[in-house]
Amino acid sequence: MIDGAAAAAKAFLRGVRSPATLLLLLTAVLGGPDPAAAAPQSLRANITLSKVMDTVGGGSDSIRLARDPSDGSLYYVKRGGQIYQVNLANGTQTLVADAGDHGQTWLQGFAIGPQGTFFLVNNEDVPGTQTRATIVKGVKPVGSPRIWSVVARSDPYPRSATAYDHRFNGIIVDPSGRYIYVNSGSRTDHGEIQTAGGLYPGLRESGLTACILRLPTSKKDLLLRDDRAWLKSQGYVFAEGTRNTFDFAFAPNGDLIGTENGPGRDDPEELNWLQQGRHYGFPWRIGGNDNPMQYKNYKPAADRLLNPFSDAVKKGYYYNDPSYPPRPAIPFVEPIRNLGPDADKYRDPVDGTVKDASAQGLPFSTFTPHRSPLGLVFDRARVLAAPYRGGGFMLSWTKGSATGDRIAGPFKDPSQDLLHLALTKGAGAYTLRATRIVGGFSNPIDAEIIGRDIYVLEYGGKQSLWRVRMPQ
Repeated sequence: MIDGAAAAAKAFLRGVRSPATLLLLLTAVLGGPDPAAAAPQSLRANITLSKVMDTVGGGSDSIRLARDPSDGSLYYVKRGGQIYQVNLANGTQTLVADAGDHGQTWLQGFAIGPQGTFFLVNNEDVPGTQTRATIVKGVKPVGSPRIWSVVARSDPYPRSATAYDHRFNGIIVDPSGRYIYVNSGSRTDHGEIQTAGGLYPGLRESGLTACILRLPTSKKDLLLRDDRAWLKSQGYVFAEGTRNTFDFAFAPNGDLIGTENGPGRDDPEELNWLQQGRHYGFPWRIGGNDNPMQYKNYKPAADRLLNPFSDAVKKGYYYNDPSYPPRPAIPFVEPIRNLGPDADKYRDPVDGTVKDASAQGLPFSTFTPHRSPLGLVFDRARVLAAPYRGGGFMLSWTKGSATGDRIAGPFKDPSQDLLHLALTKGAGAYTLRATRIVGGFSNPIDAEIIGRDIYVLEYGGKQSLWRVRMPQ
């Protein structure tokens, strides 16, 4: 993920705590909500697009979208804790719960289990430049109000007090309803030392950061220690070496696939097949590239991938670091390879120019740098027509440039779109072909699929909800 202007626009992904700060950042970058912003456009003749509604105001950002598998209802949540049910027939929305019900006021994650149980992920600041995560669930007995309880709460753990405090965010319930998978993002951009002004000398990541946890949904008041060895001993660590898997989805075959937001350097953004007990390389491997700071002869001045628009570069977080920890003696899982034709631009580490991987016949791991992939869904019911049947669909948050590379965002790639991901599994790994099918969203942040319709929630503009109707 790139910083500077794009980082400000993507501050929600990094756990910015103050609503006022977030509003100032977004206003500075995006110019505030633009009621005259152009509507998104379908890029395929057999795909149509229509607006369902603009989400309600109230000074809180609309950030997550989820379908209730038990009855097909669609809900969205706002950062301040409000949960709205959407009437898809007429575009109306009804408040069904808020912080007065569940007690959470700074949400980053929302998922619904197979029995209609709500799960929320909340973060809060704790004195001493720390943060704490809380995961709650809301069970709705037939004919009774929803009953809320705490599934798990983390120990307070150290923030870096930078733009790289990703905190807890993405959450998904497994199809059986027995487990939740929760992302805990990194506290660094790429594993550099972040002391929070000297409070935490020598600290890079902590026990609770840069991993994906798997927790039983039956737990109540579970305390998650900031201790990786303890978390592993309890069976709570599902995967490690993930920088910030902001969204997950189960493919039709049951495999768990996750998006991954990259650092300020021009390393690709990832899509990963997430598997129990595996390590995904962060911070030693990012987007199929070696992090050069792990090497003692690293010379930042000669690194062609250091983006001058990056906050991490501007602040000197890429440096010669002889104390960088050695990589663990275990195999890393490489990102899914993108065979194109879209979202596969890269900066050549030799000459610094932007090139098209698929045009050169090169597999690529996985997406154009700084796209910020999220909003991942699959046609699990296999109701769509070919070539979309059983496929994946993914949003990208950051506005890019279709022709240039002197920007704070994706280069020679417009982004802010809906991609069709045609995944192929073979020999224990996946490849995909990425194709743009809708473009021109305003910071799309989450998606859900109901039958032939993909619903897209925007964070920018009027925070609108769009229906993308696919061929059936």
